[in-house]
Amino acid sequence: MPEFITLEFMQRALLAGAATALPLALLGIFVNAKGMAFFGDGVAHASLAGIAIGLLVGINPLWGAMLVAVIFAIGMALFDKYTKLRSDTILGFMFTVGMAIGVILLTFSKGYQPDLMSYLFGNILTISYADLWLIIPFSVITTILLLLLYRSILLLVINREMAWLSGIPVLAAELLLYVFLAITVVIGVKLLGIVLISALLIVPVAAGRQLATSLKSMLVQSVIYAELIVLGGLVVSYYLDLPSGAVIVLVGAVLFGVLFGTAKLKQVFVK
Repeated sequence: MPEFITLEFMQRALLAGAATALPLALLGIFVNAKGMAFFGDGVAHASLAGIAIGLLVGINPLWGAMLVAVIFAIGMALFDKYTKLRSDTILGFMFTVGMAIGVILLTFSKGYQPDLMSYLFGNILTISYADLWLIIPFSVITTILLLLLYRSILLLVINREMAWLSGIPVLAAELLLYVFLAITVVIGVKLLGIVLISALLIVPVAAGRQLATSLKSMLVQSVIYAELIVLGGLVVSYYLDLPSGAVIVLVGAVLFGVLFGTAKLKQVFVK
């Protein structure tokens, strides 16, 4: 048995990683289809305000981050529907405001906050049992709901008008999608950090698209690749003693490069 399996902090990290990767991969399908690739960045950056609130009041910062992220997501959806502003403009405005509020609130936090760096860049050493009790239930619930509502949400992100004609409550479904994204991004922050979390919404789907022959196969491959990227990145970061978030993203980049090259070679030989 590998040494890292026997270590409690690695067990917690691997459980959190496996739980987080699944809903992020599923949501990545919708994010890419709707052109919301940077929504994860916006939510993550805005959640710094919630992290700061959690540190100030003495609760698990992920709870504060989740509250702020959900408020941000709902506000983003409503601004997108009821104003004439472009989505990227709204996103940029809201996440910079969230970051600014977070930075100001952190100045009121007394003493050194070593845990703060883990929220910015990810750190497997800082994942606690309290984090697991938050991460795993939310990941499981989100995954189940996404699978149940998969067809409706996919139709919504591909063709909003067709979804409305099909009887889907469009605004409610959009709000639900945004809230799912907000919650899932926040629960992945401890692994990848605010700066890098959106990569897990993009890279597994980009990798899955290379060899997929149908939407269903792309979905399955994206989930598998997300798990490989996260779990493989955690193991590599342990052995190299490097920040987990950065290593996970680089493992994903390598996997994408291999699959991209394989797809191109396949095209050459098939021709």
